[in-house]
Amino acid sequence: MVIARPFRPEDEADVVRMRKVAFGNQSPDWATPASTWWGVVAEDGDGVCGSLRAWNYRQFFGGVAVPMAGVASVTVDPHARGRGVAGALLVKSLERMRAEGQVVSTLFAATPPLYRAYGWERVGALETVTLPPAAFGWVAKPGEPTPLRRAREADLAEVHQLYLDIASTVDGMLDRSGPLFDITKILTLDTVDVVDGLRGFCSSSRRPHSETLDVYDIVARDADAGRALLAALATWSGQVDQICLRRFDPLIWDLLLSLPGHHTTAVEPIMLRIVDFAAAVAARGWPEGLPDFAVDLDIADEHAPWNAGKHRLVHESGKTRLEAGGDGEVRMTARALAAWYAGAATIADLNRAGLADGRAPLLDLASRAPRRLSIADSY
Repeated sequence: MVIARPFRPEDEADVVRMRKVAFGNQSPDWATPASTWWGVVAEDGDGVCGSLRAWNYRQFFGGVAVPMAGVASVTVDPHARGRGVAGALLVKSLERMRAEGQVVSTLFAATPPLYRAYGWERVGALETVTLPPAAFGWVAKPGEPTPLRRAREADLAEVHQLYLDIASTVDGMLDRSGPLFDITKILTLDTVDVVDGLRGFCSSSRRPHSETLDVYDIVARDADAGRALLAALATWSGQVDQICLRRFDPLIWDLLLSLPGHHTTAVEPIMLRIVDFAAAVAARGWPEGLPDFAVDLDIADEHAPWNAGKHRLVHESGKTRLEAGGDGEVRMTARALAAWYAGAATIADLNRAGLADGRAPLLDLASRAPRRLSIADSY
């Protein structure tokens, strides 16, 4: 019999051993749970046989940072695989997430079928594009060059605020606040260039023993600042063979950067689950200008039964709320609920997938489907 329970410091040796087998590395920080994370382990008759860690993050939806549990380090001892250990960890973690007020959960899934079975669904990705430095020289810069300079410690608050201003417009981005994120660490990177007037910044480091420059963030308030940052990357020609940067700022990616016809994109899919439906509806932002509406839902969620049953989603006078009751006009599984909340799929597509049953066009309007979440942080 497998039992899942909270992680205790004395479990560290077992967790480190399992992580070494599963991921080829060790994590020495499991002995000191803090406000940044909590853990769950599974036990069978032979002792600890599985573990899971959940990070305390806040993720933007509709311009509002929503409390999110970032699931990571899910491990199962080889001898215990195929016996429901991972499932026991996930079910136990959902109870803890709800108690912690983490109304949604996301994860990077090595085995998507496992997580789909427990209500997570693919909604977006962390995308990294690799380009030669010359590709950045295609950016036109009319007039005088926009000056750049090295960031200083006194700039950090404004740098973070610039990140927040842009990240809040991109559903899926983390707000990088709280003890998990130390803004001063950005200054340990090889380069952190800011545009005059702190209208943009670009952070990067040369990859050790490689001809690659890794760009972590490139963010701009206006086109001139964006062009200046992109043009600066072109000056790496002759020093590196390629530049890897993460997709994030729509101004940079969709309107300024000219991607060549052939380029390499690495995609790390991210999956989402609704932990507490009513709280998740209340926590996020919703599009401005939505007409008043009410849609009756019938949710099937065996692993988070507090979400299950009939609900009425009501948008009235610019506010959205979830009420108990209704006639269950639209039926949705936990996977469909996640995809709808994120706007990753239309109700029609969820119907075709067998994950939902019903018709409610206003649900698509509310979640701005179809689109994909973007995230620029891995965990």
